[in-house]
Amino acid sequence: MDWRGFLGRPDLAQPAAQLDALRHQPVLVTGAGGSIGSALAMRLASLEPSPLILLESSESNLFALQGELAEAGLAAETAFCLGSVADRALLEEISSLYAPRLVFHAAGYKHVPLLEEQPLAAIENNIFGTLSLVRAMREARMVLLSTDKAARPVSIMGAAKRVAERIVLDAGGVALRLGNVLASRGSVAEIFARQIAAGGPMTVTSPSARRYFLTIEEAVGLLLSAAGEPEPHGLLVPALCVPHPVVDLARFMAQELAPGRAIPVEFTGLRPGDKESEQFWSATDSVRPASSPDLLRVEVQPDSSHDLDRSLAELRGAVDARDLHAALALMRRLAPDYEPGRTLLALAGERKPCAVL
Repeated sequence: MDWRGFLGRPDLAQPAAQLDALRHQPVLVTGAGGSIGSALAMRLASLEPSPLILLESSESNLFALQGELAEAGLAAETAFCLGSVADRALLEEISSLYAPRLVFHAAGYKHVPLLEEQPLAAIENNIFGTLSLVRAMREARMVLLSTDKAARPVSIMGAAKRVAERIVLDAGGVALRLGNVLASRGSVAEIFARQIAAGGPMTVTSPSARRYFLTIEEAVGLLLSAAGEPEPHGLLVPALCVPHPVVDLARFMAQELAPGRAIPVEFTGLRPGDKESEQFWSATDSVRPASSPDLLRVEVQPDSSHDLDRSLAELRGAVDARDLHAALALMRRLAPDYEPGRTLLALAGERKPCAVL
């Protein structure tokens, strides 16, 4: 599908000079079997890294990516690793064997309503997976794939990504917040396509719901641009003007995929963890241009009210004890502008580690 008709803007520029700096060096991609991770892996493989290390926790996703790279003749200098970023021993082994100089951290849980029901899993994967990776890859430059949901978070997914950003930035790495990536696995566009094929209705949370959208190719380009930024660390966001109404995406896709058919739209109300409109930074942050014309650099107000390592150690203890009430209190300390939703507050009040349906 040609998304330019919906986006109504020129494609974001693909990096050029930055790519030369990535050639012939060991590069690790976590979450390599996901929609963005696999597209990034295909792009990096063409740069002839030595080697390209692809880490993925899903056996089927890694198998599929292995086949795609083999068919493209790009698998020769690629190491495929099946496992999780939470496996510290595996990460140390990868570091010892391949000594990556650059790490793209694309692994992470992302489905907001589901994670509101599984908050400890969100913390374990998105925070402690990131912490394990940073500690194991001490000599590598780190680029974290983050989300606009980390700005003034109202979901545990956004709050966990906010803390992951702090971990990476504290280690001197780069965090890139992206918006909604069109046609990525599990995205709203994929859901709309399935609903259109079934004759509708297309479900939209609210007529006022607005999101920043970009394509998978643009997401990969922005990650590569972030890796090539001359400033060694910082928080980056795409230079996108305004968010799009989600209902406009639904109607655009209905016209493209079912021309001449009337596909109804049904408004279902905001789900747990949803915002009506996302933003890339908060009112207290300052923004300036980055080196890449399609990126902005966000200067976040530092939080010096507590020791990051100590708070993470306390959070580790709360998660290990399956104490959601204590974990949530620590999350609010680590991300002070985090406002948990009612679903999660109810779970924490009842001391439940996950939802009972």
